[in-house]
Amino acid sequence: MRESVADAGPTADGPAVPPAEPSAGADPEAGGGIADLVAVMDRLRSPGGCPWDAEQTHESLVPYAVEEVAEVVEAVETGDRAGLREELGDLLLQVVFHARVAQDHPDDPFDIDDVARGIAAKLRRRHPHVFGDVTVAGAAEVHRNWDAIKQTEKSRASAVDGIPPALPALARAQKVLGRLRRAGLPVPDRTARDAPDTAPDDAAADLGARLLALVVEADAAGVDAEQVLRGTVRELEDRVRATGA
Repeated sequence: MRESVADAGPTADGPAVPPAEPSAGADPEAGGGIADLVAVMDRLRSPGGCPWDAEQTHESLVPYAVEEVAEVVEAVETGDRAGLREELGDLLLQVVFHARVAQDHPDDPFDIDDVARGIAAKLRRRHPHVFGDVTVAGAAEVHRNWDAIKQTEKSRASAVDGIPPALPALARAQKVLGRLRRAGLPVPDRTARDAPDTAPDDAAADLGARLLALVVEADAAGVDAEQVLRGTVRELEDRVRATGA
């Protein structure tokens, strides 16, 4: 497995390093930990800091961000409370690291405060039932309103625009189905197993159609298909390890 950014660098193979004490001047009250992390990251990226951190770019950090998200998911699904705290820290580091890299952009710099203000403003816009005078009947209506506001803000022509292509296939399929359902558009029949008409003899197309039908079935049952498959594979791995193989 690729080492995380927190583990990368000269100390990765050296002796264990104890948790750092709060930096001098860090606010001990709420938010002080964030300020301390930002100060540490600034020191690492500044002249006289860490050469490895100084040479990183948004592009070079992408694999670490993907890995840290996966490790947060693993900690949640396995009930690892201590691990979750650590992995959330590693994920937070990714945000702070990217924001610090962004400060050095020659034409369009931004910093962690810009990131935080942007997401706070977005949350206010997307929750008019909390910060405005909109009334909602429940969580489902909140989700529909969120989709509608987002589609307007981003000038999207389709209900399925904006779904990240890099999402795992099962997760992306379920995301598409959710968008269709909330937009009142037709959702494929979960019993359908027909391959596309353009490739009636194509085994791969048939398999794809059957996989989609299984995702439709999971979505109809309120089950996260990606999560269920991860759990099943994890159980398989545990059985293999139990044999000593």
